[in-house]
Amino acid sequence: HAPKIEERVFLLPEETKVIQEEDTKIEGAANFVIVKEDHTIGNPLRCQLLRDPHVLFAGYRLPHPLEMKMVIKIQTKNTSTPQLALLDAINALKTEFKYLDKEFAQAVDTFREQESQMAMDY
Repeated sequence: HAPKIEERVFLLPEETKVIQEEDTKIEGAANFVIVKEDHTIGNPLRCQLLRDPHVLFAGYRLPHPLEMKMVIKIQTKNTSTPQLALLDAINALKTEFKYLDKEFAQAVDTFREQESQMAMDY
């Protein structure tokens, strides 16, 4: 019984996108439960977190295929916090995705121009 597509994508009024859970066993670590997300954002977010020199550990898991949530664990040095590392990683990814979108659009425009030029040559 897989949930309907609307239930897997859109937040319901009573849902919160991100819930922080303190990790009581590891100093400088926290778990963030992010609902309605999966590997599509989990892996890029993990990779971006690992680029941060203040981050000691970053990993994520999907507790169950039918649960539409991702749990990401972040451990930082005492010079930062997991919350700050997560916000920095999200902002860096937003910047990177905007750049990729712009470059892709330019490449598509260039391709179309070349295609129309080739069509005129025939």
